[in-house]
Amino acid sequence: MPAKGKMTVGDAGRKGGARTSKKYGAGFYEDIGKRGGDTTKRRYGAGFYEEIGHLGGVKGGATVKQKYGHEFYEEIGHKGGQKVRDLIEKGKGEAP
Repeated sequence: MPAKGKMTVGDAGRKGGARTSKKYGAGFYEDIGKRGGDTTKRRYGAGFYEEIGHLGGVKGGATVKQKYGHEFYEEIGHKGGQKVRDLIEKGKGEAP
C-alpha cells in the first residue's frame, strides 16, 4: 500500500476507469472500442486481425506447451476424440 496521499498508477487507472464508467455507462467503452477497431481495420486491412490472431495462437500454444508439456496435448486430444466418437454414436442412434 502506498504512503498516505500517494496512489499507484494502477490505482489511478482503476479509479479513472470507474469514474468514466459511472459517468458515461458501459456503452461508452463499446463505442470507443468499435471506433478503434474500425480505424485499425481501415489502416491495416482486415487481414491484420487474422495475422495477430495467428501469432497470438502460436505464442499461446508455445506457452501452454512449456507450462504443461506434450502429454497435456495428448490428453486433451484424446478427450476430444472420445467426445466426437460419443456424438457420432448418439447421432447414429437417433437416425430414423
